[in-house]
Amino acid sequence: MNVIETALPGVLILEPRVFGDARGYFFETWQEENYRKAGITCHFVQDNESKSSFGVLRGLHWQAMPYTQAKLVRVVQGAVLDVAVDVRKDSPTFGKHVAVELSAENKRQLFIPRGFAHGFAVLSQEAIFAYKCDNLYHPEAERGMRFDDPALAIDWRVSPKEWNLSEKDKKHPPLNQIQPLEI
Repeated sequence: MNVIETALPGVLILEPRVFGDARGYFFETWQEENYRKAGITCHFVQDNESKSSFGVLRGLHWQAMPYTQAKLVRVVQGAVLDVAVDVRKDSPTFGKHVAVELSAENKRQLFIPRGFAHGFAVLSQEAIFAYKCDNLYHPEAERGMRFDDPALAIDWRVSPKEWNLSEKDKKHPPLNQIQPLEI
């Protein structure tokens, strides 16, 4: 597995070793020992999957203390632009983001530690998105931030007229109005 560090400490791009032949391919999507060697030591307790069509933008979300979550995300079908934003109080990279294209074709994964908001935009006709979490979901702890806040300057690679958002995601506050996480 190839591990690529990003501009945000702890956020990692993971490229698995893919074994392919005329029959298809095989790769490990999770193998605890190898991921520990890459610095991912959390214990995952929940797997999630979503299916979305082109232009769907989900995010930016995180959970408040004590229910913060680390995530290991990947795309099973299609392609997305996956984004992590640092929301840790007093972090030198607070408000900075990393954006990575994840696809069924490139088989990349993104590890997002606790303390980061997360979101993605679907770039393909359809996408199936899968992720592991190291803490259970608690609706009362759910938090969000404006995906299009100019302070974040995220290029979602989807035209604003094609964005497809939940009503909840349209109403989140900008970065300067969120309560940062104390981790």
